[in-house]
Amino acid sequence: MRTLLITGPGGSGRTTLAAATALAAAARGTDTLVLGTDPTDTLGAALGVPTGPTPVEAAPHLTAWRPDPARDFRGDLTALQDRAASALDLLGAARLDPEELTPLPGAEELALLRALRDAALSEKHGLLVVDLPPVPQALALLALPGELRRYLRRLLPPERQAARALRPVLGRLAGVPMPAEWLYETAARWDRELAAVEAVVADCDTVVRLVAEPGPAGADALRTAGLGLALRGLRTDLVLANRVLPEASADTWLAGPVAQQRKTLDAWRESHDVHTVAHLGRDPRGGEDLTALAVPGPGADAPAVQWPVTDRLREDGVLVWHIPLPGALRDELDLVRRGDELVVTAGRFRRVVPLPSALRRCTVAGAALRDGELRIRFAPDPKLWPQSR
Repeated sequence: MRTLLITGPGGSGRTTLAAATALAAAARGTDTLVLGTDPTDTLGAALGVPTGPTPVEAAPHLTAWRPDPARDFRGDLTALQDRAASALDLLGAARLDPEELTPLPGAEELALLRALRDAALSEKHGLLVVDLPPVPQALALLALPGELRRYLRRLLPPERQAARALRPVLGRLAGVPMPAEWLYETAARWDRELAAVEAVVADCDTVVRLVAEPGPAGADALRTAGLGLALRGLRTDLVLANRVLPEASADTWLAGPVAQQRKTLDAWRESHDVHTVAHLGRDPRGGEDLTALAVPGPGADAPAVQWPVTDRLREDGVLVWHIPLPGALRDELDLVRRGDELVVTAGRFRRVVPLPSALRRCTVAGAALRDGELRIRFAPDPKLWPQSR
């Protein structure tokens, strides 16, 4: 199953183009599922068919689905109370009824991640189109599974679960109760679920499609999105330049906006594969308008993002790790080595990445940003590096 994640700045028309992309794929006979995230059902407005927690057929070969975060949150918390029933009874705590539960911050993001995982693993469709939130929230959402897994491993290391037989003894020695079995079981289940979402996002059949309106604001947003996606190692297939005005127009007041759009498009084409979507003169609504936008379905597979390590031991005595960061600024870059991990900060984005095995036996010897690529030099640590005779 191929997965197409669509995002862009707020107000760029990304939901409309997500619906148009899904409809174009369905028109070619591909069984397609489009997943909406907006609680106000902008996806349903674009398709002309109301969407909700129950999948609906929006067109031949096209299914639309908008998960309900409140229902998922109630189900999760109720299940958690069931697992912790003995502890709650010991504390004399009163359990919460599902009817009185309202979603907490973050429930919407977790519901979307679960829906993304379930849809990708269902094997019912050949294409999954996901209407993600605006760029900043989308990038944070895509980073969430990896970050949560890292927190779980730090707070409840799996290797400690192996010592379950020793927990009563350790509890008496420490004078405090050890974590209960259900806690480790819950952490392990969450880790498996998050790992499944991570696998979908990192899969070779998953690409990101960016939507932006050509202009100064769209150019800034596209530059920021490109940097954030590169740091996450995510691939893009197209940039959809939305609401492009006609070049030949009798309205003289359009000359300025048309020239501004033309300048932005020329700059975008230097670094992206750009597809222009004409302005219809109205807000697109329904299948006919979406078809008139002529948005392409998924194209050829985008090349995988590579972070190669080159061996320059003989020439310079170092190994060089190449990390593509298009649009990064030298003054906004920061690197911190933490054990076998490297914390990379680029502008407003940060990622903790594990070091390749060869680099774990090295020390950081310097870094440089050249032509949109971060090159980190590692020198072998004599204490850890095998010595040649």
